[in-house]
Amino acid sequence: MSEQASNPEDLAKTKVAIIGQGYVGLPVAMRAVEVGFNVVGFDLDVAKIEGLAAGKTHIDDISDDDVAAALASGRYKASTQPRDLAGFDIAVITVPTPLSDGVPDLRFIESSGNTIARFVRPGCTVILESTTYPGTTEDYFGPILEDASGLTPGVDFHLGFSPERIDPGNKTWNFQRTPKVVSGVDEASLKVVQGFYDLLVDQTVATKGTKEAELTKLLENTFRHVNIALVNELAINSRELGIDFWDVIDAAKTKPFGFMPFYPGPGVGGHCLPIDPTYLSWQFERELGTVSEFVKVANSINNGMPNHVVKRIQGGLNDRKKSVNGSRVLVVGVAYKKNSNDARETPATPLIEQLNKLGADVLVHDTWVDSYELDDVVTRVPDLTADILENADAVVIVTDHDDLDYSLITDSASYVLDTRRKISGPNVEHI
Repeated sequence: MSEQASNPEDLAKTKVAIIGQGYVGLPVAMRAVEVGFNVVGFDLDVAKIEGLAAGKTHIDDISDDDVAAALASGRYKASTQPRDLAGFDIAVITVPTPLSDGVPDLRFIESSGNTIARFVRPGCTVILESTTYPGTTEDYFGPILEDASGLTPGVDFHLGFSPERIDPGNKTWNFQRTPKVVSGVDEASLKVVQGFYDLLVDQTVATKGTKEAELTKLLENTFRHVNIALVNELAINSRELGIDFWDVIDAAKTKPFGFMPFYPGPGVGGHCLPIDPTYLSWQFERELGTVSEFVKVANSINNGMPNHVVKRIQGGLNDRKKSVNGSRVLVVGVAYKKNSNDARETPATPLIEQLNKLGADVLVHDTWVDSYELDDVVTRVPDLTADILENADAVVIVTDHDDLDYSLITDSASYVLDTRRKISGPNVEHI
């Protein structure tokens, strides 16, 4: 961050480039504009950038009004042109880091590094937010910037890592209110990175180095992944023993210490849980020759939940003297979490694919998700009516959006498999 950025009235003189304008990058960009920075939101998705330039959002956490206000300030520009990044003081990289055949795929980080490297200059700051394995910032990303720019991180320019903690649809813990972990490759870098985020969020938390910050993100998501796997396994086995595991959770969570409730579900989704723990396991195996048994088991259980749900549907239909083949199955919700339009890595996808293979006639209802990857093989139901519910042989609640009419589902459907325990009744089963 440039020296002038420490003076609030001169924030507009500081140019911030946000690479990626998705679920992570757009909230950062909007908040940076709000506090007074001059921001370029860069993304290669032409439709996304054209929408932003017209004042239209594409994520739940940012409204059209937010984008319009940013544009009206004259301090936000949405662009697909690398030349608009020239002269940046701070660059924040918020691109995806998917898996490819179980191996971390860093091509978007590499591409972003090569794109901004030509504009790296003495005194500027580059911050990586993309979730990745420990060592990426110093050992992988830094050398990309150095090779292309001829400048050394921690000597000629500042370099840091600050893991994203975006929880789509969470109205309480938004970007500003959620504590931000920050780090730098040296003390000077940390000071600048922390100073930048101190202006954006209510609290920053510094780690000793970038590897610690990178591992912090993986720990957070692996913790959730493992505990969700635990309750999924217990829910499956408890049912076989005739035990209501949901009642067990309700009882256990009354303990005021030493217990945190997690809940069974149809599988994990989003960018974090299906992917991030595997980054950790991959790094351990590559560097130490040690397999993370916890991650391995959690992956096996959570990845198997969509298939378990299908087996439960088969069983429920069989109890009613019906076969999956030829039955009409209504899937309610395809977003990976409630009250969100985010369907990345959603467990609904493998669930629906398996139902299709078994010959089911699959209908899908989700008013939050406008475009879904299986739209060409399923029938989208825009309105949930009594007639549609009555004519379905099975209804499976995958995503428990708050705007669903659960009473209508309970009253109209003959058989419901509720994976989220939103409803109860003689026609309702839980996983």
